[in-house]
Amino acid sequence: MKYQVVIGLEVHAQLLTNSKIFCGCSTRFGAEPNSQTCPVCLGMPGALPVLNGKVVEYAVKAGLATNCAITPRSIFARKNYFYPDLPKGYQISQYELPICVNGCLEIEVDGEIKKIGITRIHMEEDAGKLVHMETMDAGEKSYVDLNRACTPLLEIVSEPDLRSADEAVAYLKKLHQIVVYLGICDGNMEEGSFRCDANVSLMPVGSDTFGTRAELKNINSFRFIKQAIEYEIERQADILDEGRKVVQETRLFDPATGTTRSMRGKEEAHDYRYFPDPDLVPLVIGDDWVEEIRGTLPELPDVKRQRYVAEFGLPEYDAEVLSASREIAEYFEACAALYPQAKTISNWVMGEVLRALKEDGREIADCPATPRLLTDMLQLIEKGTISGKIAKTVFEEMYKTGKEPARIVEEKGLVQVTDTGAIEKIIDDVLAKEPGQVEEYRNGKEKLFGFFVGQVMKASRGKANPAMVNELLLKKLKG
Repeated sequence: MKYQVVIGLEVHAQLLTNSKIFCGCSTRFGAEPNSQTCPVCLGMPGALPVLNGKVVEYAVKAGLATNCAITPRSIFARKNYFYPDLPKGYQISQYELPICVNGCLEIEVDGEIKKIGITRIHMEEDAGKLVHMETMDAGEKSYVDLNRACTPLLEIVSEPDLRSADEAVAYLKKLHQIVVYLGICDGNMEEGSFRCDANVSLMPVGSDTFGTRAELKNINSFRFIKQAIEYEIERQADILDEGRKVVQETRLFDPATGTTRSMRGKEEAHDYRYFPDPDLVPLVIGDDWVEEIRGTLPELPDVKRQRYVAEFGLPEYDAEVLSASREIAEYFEACAALYPQAKTISNWVMGEVLRALKEDGREIADCPATPRLLTDMLQLIEKGTISGKIAKTVFEEMYKTGKEPARIVEEKGLVQVTDTGAIEKIIDDVLAKEPGQVEEYRNGKEKLFGFFVGQVMKASRGKANPAMVNELLLKKLKG
């Protein structure tokens, strides 16, 4: 390539507080338009903001989890611009003195580890929402819903360290995983709880001067982020190849066409006329409080993954899957506490449990096959009461009904056959029906052994003990 891609991301994470950042209104999603508002979030004259302490706590958590320094003194600023869903005519944000600075995250792309800098994390309020609707008499009309106004956000700004769409997606997924693990954001991208602006520019390979950037606004899926950045790279490369200049602007991504289109000229910081908000005093955070918050942090994904490999002896892949979400990790660890066979548990969780949940559209916290039920079933396999194959039938019934596995085995007559005489009789019947295959096996076609095992298990309806079947069948075939 002639050009080096330079990408910086600005992520907005909506915080999981019950009330808004500067007032007591609810942050519940999906309520009737304008039903969760008050004079503060409506921007009424004389209404004064009061900072929600939980927002500060969550911001500190995010900073600590992303290796940021927590600034002992930060201030709120007014970011001035006009938009119909911004009732005050300004947004309360932070500018010169944000709450968190100089962090970093490590990402892995194509087997290589790369450190991505985080410039800052700051607190701010969200704007409202414009709703565009078709009407019978006057075509499309736009309505303003201010339920979302004053909802608490963290803006997490990366350094321009990303060099491809794949790196951008890896960074976003890592950040998404962390804020959800912390319990400070639900990460719901469809509802806009986690959304991203991407600043994309190109510069000639070997240059150290960044090119003119375009900002891709409010993209709410990892797939769309990748598509938008790749399209923008191609668009800017074509412009530069033709000897033209890239215009600094804000662009929107259209998922239907996979293209970006111009929205408006890109503002610089001075365009917003930032100044300290006179209604909010400087925020002073003591070291003692920071350390208290640090003590509440959960074990984060990278540390948990490494522990699973070291403590449980799991392969890297298993550890990656099981630590992907806090809920899956908690389920796995609850199982491991009841049944200390980590790899066996891992196989079942990654296989049957996650498959059933995906088909059912459920979260693992709502799984009917609780850790106790799953481990009770695994103990039945270990005791030889049921085979691994029969266990899948037991699991399906257990998942559907929540019944005890022992009860399912009893009700359905699934107890494994371990009687030597009974198994020998089944084997004799199978071999009697397949004299030609038996002759071929004895003439050296030993691959047929698997065929005979399958026929015996089928004849026993999966109940025959597999180890006994293999042993007795081999003796019979060897004559």
